[in-house]
Amino acid sequence: MKTIITFFLMLCVASSAGAAGEFVSYEVDNTPYEGYLISPSADAPLILMIHDWDGLTDYEIKRAGMLADKGYAVFAADLFGKGIRPTELKDKQRLTGELYNDRKKMRALLSGALEAAGARGAGIHNAVAMGYCFGGAVVLELARSGADLKGFVSFHGGLETPAGQDYSETKGFVLIFHGTADTHIPMDQFAELAKALEKETVSHEMTTYGGAPHAFTVFDTERYRKDADQKSWARFMEFLDTTLR
Repeated sequence: MKTIITFFLMLCVASSAGAAGEFVSYEVDNTPYEGYLISPSADAPLILMIHDWDGLTDYEIKRAGMLADKGYAVFAADLFGKGIRPTELKDKQRLTGELYNDRKKMRALLSGALEAAGARGAGIHNAVAMGYCFGGAVVLELARSGADLKGFVSFHGGLETPAGQDYSETKGFVLIFHGTADTHIPMDQFAELAKALEKETVSHEMTTYGGAPHAFTVFDTERYRKDADQKSWARFMEFLDTTLR
């Protein structure tokens, strides 16, 4: 894998703490990608954020700003390619399907994103990965890869373990937030993941929220559930405070 990183500034978000975000152009295996970096200070702990199946959008940028307000640096990775932000269902399914079927590429893209963040000065040795929906499934792939991060956090993400994989190499804490009313990711997967983590003695915590459907954290949608969103975010903040401070 070869990663090339270049940088250009584009003011996007100014948090209440004064942090400004920038888009970061980088390459993985000669393909251009464009992530987003925001940091309130040079020594801020890092959150590697993985987007949903519509790519890196304003949603991830807003969440990154919320984390920067709390003192964390965020690198929101791009797994689809620079300028590729699908809006049609068939394109979302195709792009995510390609990565689900090519786990080697998925892991290379995650490594490339961490390299890009590190090259920009982010603290990749004091870091947690987190993701939403598709991004949550990708974060668990990163956990299974043995990546040396302190935590792996999934918000309403895919929970199924691919054939031939397990959590025997997982180093960090696994934190799962899931909606009991999620019809896309059934509770059977939740239970199977719990058993898989317990089998390998991986430190973990898994929470479900009654009545919360898939994508319950996505603002301004019919799926949004304020109670589940606020409770999961509060627990996430507690986790970051004890894990990265």
